[in-house]
Amino acid sequence: MSTGTAFATARAEGRAALVGYLPAGFPDVDGAIEALCAMVEAGCDVIEVGLPYSDPVMDGPTIQAAAQQALERGFRTTDVLRTVEAVAATGAPTVVMTYWNPVDRYGVDRFARDLASAGGAGLITPDLVPDEADAWVAAADEHDLDKVFLVAPSSTDERLRMTTAACRGFVYATAVMGVTGAREATSDLAAPLVERTRTVTDLPVGVGLGVSDGDQAAGVARFADGVIVGSAFVRRLLDAGTDRTGGLASLTDLTRDLADGVRRA
Repeated sequence: MSTGTAFATARAEGRAALVGYLPAGFPDVDGAIEALCAMVEAGCDVIEVGLPYSDPVMDGPTIQAAAQQALERGFRTTDVLRTVEAVAATGAPTVVMTYWNPVDRYGVDRFARDLASAGGAGLITPDLVPDEADAWVAAADEHDLDKVFLVAPSSTDERLRMTTAACRGFVYATAVMGVTGAREATSDLAAPLVERTRTVTDLPVGVGLGVSDGDQAAGVARFADGVIVGSAFVRRLLDAGTDRTGGLASLTDLTRDLADGVRRA
């Protein structure tokens, strides 16, 4: 299933879609798969599988800590494909969120082919801009994969038009300036950014960076097509430590709270 289908289903139900993120390989490969599948069961409409990377310039300390654990346990790029395959089997559209270097090193055409073979819906590329993405755009189009680029409060109108024109599936709007991380309050820059983005595209707009509970999710869902949550999920597993059962229970509770939030918005 494509991410666009999930967003359309949510819209038909009169709500925003809930997009959940965890890095592959955290706390280990099988543990990440179990956690992500639990998130789908508890209410996530779309799943983002992070590809741990040694130089995560956009990630805050929470996601950095999880990615480092995965790398220390011997994570390999092929593990993200195994994770995608398992999660996509649930029926939830599953995209990979990755910095560009690991894809480039793996081979752009090869990665697109293997991602499509695993049932992946597409790729979110936070550090790749459309004007430098010819190889990825060609590979994604060949394998019918979503291309999700980011827009930010600092994006000019011209940049918004160019970026959204290159997207397929949805547009990722960063709600705050700076690195990822759960926050006490979501940014007041998010709603104007979504409004500006909608003037140049009919694609759904998902808002990420900062949402940590159902009330915040409800607030974002009032103006966005999708609510993207990452650090709050990762924090639940980090806090649980070696208590896998407790971590899954906490993760499930958070997912249900967030899913309730997008439904009551």
